[in-house]
Parts: sequence; C-alpha cells; structure tokens
Amino acid sequence: MRYIPTTDQDRKEMLKSLGLQSVEELFDDVPDRVRLQGELNLPSAQTEYELFKSLKSLAEKNNNLEQYPSFLGAGAYGHLIPSAVQHILSRSEFYTAYTPYQPEISQGVLQAIYEYQSLICSLTGMDVANASLYDGATALAEAAVLAGEATKRKKIFLPMTIHPEYRMVTQLYLENRGMEVIQIPHDKGQTDLNYLKDNINEEIAGVLIQQPNFFGILEEVKEVASLTQKFGALLVVSVNPISLGILEAPGHYGADIAVGEGQGLGNPVAFGGPFLGFFATRDRFIRQIPGRIVGATKDIEGKRGFVLTLQTREQHIRRQRASSNICSNQALNALAATVFLCLVGKKGLQEVANLCLQKAHYAYRKITSIKGYSPLFTQPFFHEFPIQTPDSPEVINKVLLEKGIIGGLDLKRHYPELGPSMLLCVTEARTKKEIDTLVQALENYHE
Repeated sequence: MRYIPTTDQDRKEMLKSLGLQSVEELFDDVPDRVRLQGELNLPSAQTEYELFKSLKSLAEKNNNLEQYPSFLGAGAYGHLIPSAVQHILSRSEFYTAYTPYQPEISQGVLQAIYEYQSLICSLTGMDVANASLYDGATALAEAAVLAGEATKRKKIFLPMTIHPEYRMVTQLYLENRGMEVIQIPHDKGQTDLNYLKDNINEEIAGVLIQQPNFFGILEEVKEVASLTQKFGALLVVSVNPISLGILEAPGHYGADIAVGEGQGLGNPVAFGGPFLGFFATRDRFIRQIPGRIVGATKDIEGKRGFVLTLQTREQHIRRQRASSNICSNQALNALAATVFLCLVGKKGLQEVANLCLQKAHYAYRKITSIKGYSPLFTQPFFHEFPIQTPDSPEVINKVLLEKGIIGGLDLKRHYPELGPSMLLCVTEARTKKEIDTLVQALENYHE
C-alpha cells in the first residue's frame, strides 16, 4: 500500500469535515486507562541518510543465514533463489497491490495468480488449485474441514509424523467444528500402518499424511491411499513442493487433496514468515475449496482475460455462512513461487531436489559415522534426518553457534520420549565445505 503523508493543514481540514477539534477525539471510545498518555519515546526526526544508517545499524545486530550456514529445517527451508524473483516481485504493480481482484485494473495480477494455480496443479497432479492460503498449517486444517464437509463424517486421522505445529492448528480448527481428531502413533518414524488398518472404518472423514513427514522420512503413501479409499475417506497429503522434483505427485497415487508450504519456492526464510499455503484438489470438490480461484475467459471481442471465478467459502461474500477466513491470500508469495517455478522449470526443480537429496545423505553418512551420533530411524528420507546425539542438542547447538553454524532442531520440544536427538536439514544451498565444517565441529564437540 502507498504511504501518503499529511500536512498540518490536511489534518485541520479533515477534522473540520468530521466536526472534531483534535485527532484524540477519534479515540474517545478507547478507555483512558489503556491509552498512551504523552508522546511516543522516539528520537527526533532524521534525514533519509541518517535513518538509513540507523536502521542498518539495528539490522546488523541480527545473525543472518548468509553469515551462518543453517542446518535447521522443520518447516522453513533455505533454498537458493534466482535474483530475478526479487526483481519481478519488486515491480510496483505487484509490490504495492493489495487483494487486487478488480478485473478492469488488475489483469496482470489475475494472470499471475492463474499461472500460479496452473503450476501448483502441474506440480501436485491435481485438477484445481486455489489462489493460496496463509501457510502450510492452515492449508492442512482447511483440507481436513473439506474432508468433513464432503463426506458428512466427523472423525479425522492425524498421524504423529505430521509437523507438530500443523497438528496443533488442525486440532484447533476441527475441535471448534465438533469434529474428532484421532492421533495415529508412529512406528520408527513412519505412520503406524497396523494402527491404521485396525482402526479405519466408515466413520472416518479423512486421513491426513505428510510426505516427506516431519522427520524427513518417506511415508508408505500408496498403502495409506489404498486403505483410505477402501473405506470411502478422503486422503489429504501435505507435501514439500521441492521434493516433488523427484517424488511422485500426490495426485498420481490417489490423493484427494494436496496441500503444503510453498515458502521453499522462491520465498526466503525471514524470522518466521511470511509463508505460503498451497491447496489443490479434484474437480468434484471445486465448490468446497477455501479461498479464491482465478479463471481464464474471453471478453465479448474474443480477447483472452482473467477473472475472479470462485470464492465460495469466504467471509466477504458470505459473512454468515463462510467457513474460511482468508483476507490476505499471500499473493506476493504466490507470485514468488510462480516466478521461481517458471525460472527453474521441470528439469531445474528435479536438479534442486536431487541436490538436496544427495547433500543430505552425504551429511547423514558423515555425521552417523562419528562416535556418539547414530541414526534415530533408518527409513528412506529426503533432505531431513533425525540423529541421536551424545548430549543435549541444546548444548551442542550453542557450541555450533559459537562456531558460526546453526544446528538442528531439538526434538525434545515435541517428542521428549525420543531422548537426546535433533532433526537436521541439508538443502542445495549448503556447500560441501559447510557440511564438512559441521561434521568437524560435531567431532570436536564429542572429543
């Protein structure tokens, strides 16, 4: 949004038109006890140059991923981003636009969203995708809601191998809709298929699964799909989009809904956000999709155009009946994903995924050969893997940080029963030298 400064004269004229004497009168409804009395504690006005230096000085107090190679994944991933992505994102017609759906002025943005939807469909093997959601966690929760509405059933299977924070969000969404969440335990890092076989029935609305799962391990998705379809439930798969460069698309093994976090597609890791949730499904669910869908059409002169086609669950058209709240749909993040996917192409995405796989397995072999470090699980994995550590990961990570390395996620936070263990991630952005430095630091720590 544009910043439009106002002068004292502007403010006087606006107050006069409102019949007010001061700006403070605008806040009369706010109780005095919670209102700031006096001026904000801010420095005096600075010139543009002075302000730039002040902000730069503050920014330099932060550690950043350019100085500190990170092996921390668990939902936010540091991938290489072509410089053209940021260049296109910075164009004012994209950068300053806010929910720009008016077709008469926003054909370019509408086309960009249409291209994004098409790319997500191609990536996931599904029929239709929406114009994005807040993040991967809310996308999974919205998919669970759709499963309940589509099947008219009230129970959802939620494996413990799904990202713990995704599970928390999904639980919150469903419990307020009167739906029951049934946790599926894990068996050595994978969803316990025996539990699923013994407990699935015609009361289950959907089975949710993550591929690769939170531990980075590949799930037996085809078997899960077969069991789910046998009992008429919907299969919801949360996927890492980068992994689809080499893994089979969920639409090809029977998923009904494919969701995920699109941050890794051209969006940098930045203090926890913003993120990008993608959502794709089959044609038959098109009128139950959360969010918005942009479609292609022709005008009366036969010229190709783009329009906002569906928004069946949104609050601003059906306030009393809306089942989703998707105000800002992360359009700029979706555009970054679109540009990224167009730039790297199918072959490029395959190369990125393969580099992630090869580098992660190189690090895995090196680290698990160090005395005191061993595999927590031994199933196939993509670019994350959990290891048992000889000491608390909290202590080890402090030592690594002193050496300029960001270590793995301490699994005690979510899985205390696993003992001292951490989840490490290696993407294509990590060099062999950085991996070897990590290995050396872990060796030195143990000695």
